[in-house]
Amino acid sequence: MYDLIIIGSGPAGLSAAVYGKRAGLNLLVLEKNPMSGGQVLNTYEVDNYLGMPGINGFDMGVQFRQHADKLGVEFREAEVTAIEEQNGVKVVRTDTEELETKTVILATGAVHAHLGVPGEEELSGMGVSYCATCDGAFFKGRTVAVVGGGDVALEDAIYLARTCEKVYLIHRRDELRGAYALQEELKALPNVEILYSHVVEEIQGEDAVEKIQLRNLKNDQVSLLPVAGLFIAVGIRPCTELVKELTACDEGGYVLAGEDCATQMPGLYAAGDVRKKTIRQIVTAVSDGANAAMAASTYCRGY
Repeated sequence: MYDLIIIGSGPAGLSAAVYGKRAGLNLLVLEKNPMSGGQVLNTYEVDNYLGMPGINGFDMGVQFRQHADKLGVEFREAEVTAIEEQNGVKVVRTDTEELETKTVILATGAVHAHLGVPGEEELSGMGVSYCATCDGAFFKGRTVAVVGGGDVALEDAIYLARTCEKVYLIHRRDELRGAYALQEELKALPNVEILYSHVVEEIQGEDAVEKIQLRNLKNDQVSLLPVAGLFIAVGIRPCTELVKELTACDEGGYVLAGEDCATQMPGLYAAGDVRKKTIRQIVTAVSDGANAAMAASTYCRGY
């Protein structure tokens, strides 16, 4: 039986693995994807992580994993299908096996939220994208649009403006929500146009995105905007389906857990983007991982 099983190996999960291993826990990390790192792998540049300004997100993810590997952390590629408790023991079921552990850290992260408009699903991968650094190269010299007003949307628009002829940033509010430094950088770019108080109502095209239907929320006017690609950055949805029947979550699906990341279920911890908190950044995910691992260590000592 393991002392700790960590589900997910993004920044939160890898941090938990490092701290858990250093605390002497017999632990296992389960990751459904071929690579560790989570969302940071698709981030072109990380400029706000202390001591590592301007690092490429992919490189950061690789370095995080290498740190855990150096300590001898055990990793296994598997998708977890259920978590149960039997006689005080946590049972973690995957698509291939059943594992027992004293504690579990849920560090499954989040996925991109969708607009839910006509044409989005049909044209996904054919001009509709949720990752500018993944797909931006396909639109070199063309006109694209980004939907959103937070840090990710601003970063995506800045990144795309480096190679695209024209970038529209579409935001439903009359002011952006992203960091001031990003706003200033974006507004200084000559090939970026911000469309405030607009929403996308439909994505049109035969075999690929050709245009998007917009509605001006100020005057209710509808217009068509020709674009070759639409990058959607309107937030994230936490991957908490595994624990919704085990512990309390808020209306958005985020797990309710304190700074020690302990949930209402003893021995179950939530770290990173799955936890309800004010700021979701790489640095706060890493902090969550450390706190969760230390809390799990304390729990195991009293097991």
